[in-house]
Amino acid sequence: MAHTWLVTGGMGCIGAWALYHLRQRGERAVNFDQSIDRHRLNWLLSAEEQADITFVQGDLRDTAAVKAVFAEHGISRVIHLAALQVPMCRADPVLGAQVNVTGTVNIFEAARAHGVPHIALASSIGVYGPPEEFPPGLVPNDAPQRPRTLYGAYKACTELVAKVYFYDYGIASATLRPYTVYGLGRDQGMTSEPTKALVAAAKGQPYHIPFSGTMQFQLAADVARQFILAAERPLDGAYGFNLGGGAPATVGDFVAAARQALPKAQIEVADNPLPFPVGFDDGALRARYDTVYATPLAAGIAQTIAHITRLGDAI
Repeated sequence: MAHTWLVTGGMGCIGAWALYHLRQRGERAVNFDQSIDRHRLNWLLSAEEQADITFVQGDLRDTAAVKAVFAEHGISRVIHLAALQVPMCRADPVLGAQVNVTGTVNIFEAARAHGVPHIALASSIGVYGPPEEFPPGLVPNDAPQRPRTLYGAYKACTELVAKVYFYDYGIASATLRPYTVYGLGRDQGMTSEPTKALVAAAKGQPYHIPFSGTMQFQLAADVARQFILAAERPLDGAYGFNLGGGAPATVGDFVAAARQALPKAQIEVADNPLPFPVGFDDGALRARYDTVYATPLAAGIAQTIAHITRLGDAI
C-alpha cells in the first residue's frame, strides 16, 4: 500500500533534504510548516519538481490544524523535525516550549487520533549537556541527560513524551539526535558556520569560523535519509538514538578537507572550542538499523562545494 508522508519543518535544512529524497523516490509527501520560505528547497528541487509535494502552512501549536493535516491527506508516515533552535528558545522561552513541546504532543495526538502507529522525530545532542558531565571518549546512548539550554531541556522533554505515548497508547517512535549537521541548506543555527564557510569559499570570499573544537560532522542529506529510514521501520517501543556517523574531527580537519576540494579557500578558525562532548556513540542505532548513512567528511564537503558551485548566484 502506498504511503503518504508528513514532514514537519520541511522549509528547514534537514526537512528540505527529506522532501528531496522522498520526491526522488516517488513518494507522496506533505510538508507542514509555518514558514513559506522555500529558498532551501529551491536549491534542491525545481519548481516543477516541487509541484509533486503538497505544502500546508500551519502552526504546530494549533492542535486542530495538526489533526486536520492527518485527516485530509491520509498521513501514514511521519518525520517530525519542526522546532525552534537554541537562540530562539533562549529569546522566548514560552514560545520555545509551545512549539517544541506542545507541538510534539500535537503530532502524537494526531497520530493517535488517526491510527498512525509509529513516528520518527528529531531530538539533539543538546539533551546531554557539557563535556565535563561525562568521562573522556564517546558519550554512550544511554548517558544521563543533563541539558544546559532550554532547547536541550525541551528536547529531553519530548523524548520522555514519546516514551509515555508508547506506554499509554502504543505509539512507537524513533528519536534521532544529530550533532553538527553541515551541507547545502545549513544556513541557520549555531553550528551552521562550517557550511557558511564553504559557501563563502566557493564564491572566493574569506570566512572566519567563530569556534573550534572536536565534534562529529553529519551531512544533511545523510541525516534526512536516516530520518526516512527511521520513519519507515516501525519499532517495538520508544527509542532515542545518537546519530554519531563517524569518527570525531576538528573544525581544522573540516577546513583542511575544504581546501582539498578548493585549494584557494580562505577560511580561518577561532581558538574557541564549543562546550560539547567530542562525540556520541551510535552503537544502538547500528544495532537497530542495517543501514547508517555516513558519507566520509572529505567526500561530503566536496559534494557540498560542487553543489554550491553549480548553483552560482542562486545561493
